[in-house]
Amino acid sequence: MNIDFIKNSKNNNLVPAIVQDANTNKVLMLGYMNEEAYQETIDSKKVTFFSRSKNRLWTKGEKSGNFLNLVSIKVDCDNDTILVKANPVGPTCHKGTDTCWAEDNTTSYGFLSELERVIKDRKENADGNKSYIASLFEDGINKIAQKVGEEAIETVIEAKDNNDDLFLNESADLLFHYLILLQAKGFTLNDVVEVLEKRQK
Repeated sequence: MNIDFIKNSKNNNLVPAIVQDANTNKVLMLGYMNEEAYQETIDSKKVTFFSRSKNRLWTKGEKSGNFLNLVSIKVDCDNDTILVKANPVGPTCHKGTDTCWAEDNTTSYGFLSELERVIKDRKENADGNKSYIASLFEDGINKIAQKVGEEAIETVIEAKDNNDDLFLNESADLLFHYLILLQAKGFTLNDVVEVLEKRQK
C-alpha cells in the first residue's frame, strides 16, 4: 500500500486509525498513525500508534499485554483515515473494558440478537408471564422441540410450492422457534455460528 498520503496529512503527518474487531466487527478504539507507526504495525503484526501524549511510537498492549494482533489494514476513499481489523488479546480500553466506549465486544446479529434477548427475558421471567414464548418454556423442552419439527415440515411443504410469501412466513416461524429451542438448551445463535466457523477451517 502506498502510504504517501500520510506525509500529506494536514495533522502533523498523523492520520486517524480506527480499530475494529476482525470477528465481531465492533469498533474497539481510535488512535493515530504516522509512517513509522504504520510500518511497525505491518512488520510486527501488532497494532502500533504514534502517541501524541508520549510523543513516540506506542504499541497497544506493550505494558498490559493486551495486544491488538493485526488482521488487515486499509485506507478510506479520501485517503485520510485508516481502518485496522485486529484480534484483541484481552480488553482494549485502559479502563479494563472491551472497547473504549465501554461496550461488550460481542457479535451482534442485529434484529436476531434483539429477538434472542427478548426470548431470554421471557424464559427467565416466565412465572406469571402470559406471552406465547413464556408458555412454551413452561410446557418444556419436548413441546418446544415438537414445535420446531412442525415448523420445519411446514417450511419444506411450502418450499415445494410457488407461494414465496407462505414460504418466507414458515421460514420465519421455523427460525423463531429454533431460537427458542436454543435458549431452552442453554445456547445462543452465536454458539451455532462458532461450530460453522470451525467447520470452515
